[in-house]
Amino acid sequence: MRYLSWIFTVIYIFQFVSCKMTQTLENKTLFVGAYTDNGSNGIYSFSFNIDDGTLANKSLVAEMTNPSFLKISPNKKNLYAVSEVADFEDASGSVTAFEIENDSLIKLNTESTMGAHPCHISISEKGDLVAVSNYTGGNITLYQTEEDGSFGSKFQSIDHKKLDTAKTSHAHAARFTSDGLFVADLGLDAVKRYQLKDEKFIPHGQPSLNMISGAGPRHFEFGKDGKFLYVINELNSTVTVFKRSEEETYEKVEAKSTLADNFAGESFCADIHISEDGKFLYGSNRGENTIVIFKIDAQTGKLALVGREEVRGDWPRNFGIDPSGKFLLVANQKSDNISVFKRDQEMGTLAFINEIQLSSPVCLEFLK
Repeated sequence: MRYLSWIFTVIYIFQFVSCKMTQTLENKTLFVGAYTDNGSNGIYSFSFNIDDGTLANKSLVAEMTNPSFLKISPNKKNLYAVSEVADFEDASGSVTAFEIENDSLIKLNTESTMGAHPCHISISEKGDLVAVSNYTGGNITLYQTEEDGSFGSKFQSIDHKKLDTAKTSHAHAARFTSDGLFVADLGLDAVKRYQLKDEKFIPHGQPSLNMISGAGPRHFEFGKDGKFLYVINELNSTVTVFKRSEEETYEKVEAKSTLADNFAGESFCADIHISEDGKFLYGSNRGENTIVIFKIDAQTGKLALVGREEVRGDWPRNFGIDPSGKFLLVANQKSDNISVFKRDQEMGTLAFINEIQLSSPVCLEFLK
């Protein structure tokens, strides 16, 4: 009897541990930033089931005004969030560093972004530098981080307003690379390049990748091997493809429309992402209210249209592919919902499966 009792105990413990492991594997934390003038109060967390694509356990984890962009550090210990305002200090916005503890956030410190309406955050590969793009301010502010992930002394502010007297700078996204920093400026119709020298970012030998006038570059992604650069343009609804040369300069390959040929209304691109395997590119259209899908040619970098999927909402601001690569989630700002799509990993296509309500969601960030 004692032997049988011992056996049953072992089986029970094994089943309990297996169940807990399965739950851990199936559920990932999703942090959501939302505008706070329509009922939301800051940053929320959800539990996302990567087996069936459902969102649950909504929780307000940080109260703050207009956390319109979030970014998690490479070591997964910190989350950074902008407050897209113009009244923090000296007509600026702010950025806050948090420590991630399970599904919760612990505030570390807050700094001025030294520019109005910050809209994007980038973190260096080592996690020691953070870049914030200020849309109205027209500048990029860089910070050094401390060991705990909090902001240390300000590192540098790069002012784009002085680069062009005919156009108005709107810095919209930055990205650290192995050789410097890239910045998409919607107002200047260009992606600006910087290199690090003597602990300061200075203009690169190729200082600017220029779009056609009125394109409005917003966000960008590098291809899987870094050979190609893909820029999504908000104002003329296109994706511009650049190829890197042996001299480390980028030359334009093509520009593809993100809209259907028969679409006649107003539409503005927002976000862009490439699948983990580098085979597919996705972009969001606000107005047409779709996610456009392209297949990437691995040799030429060119884009072939796969199709587009309606977002089941209004004004798809930001979207993301979950850690498993099986799902794509869309934050629909004006219809107050997050829609979930099953992603065919071989074909790249999307199929709607469910949605959840949240007022004015604008940024999705998975804790991978």
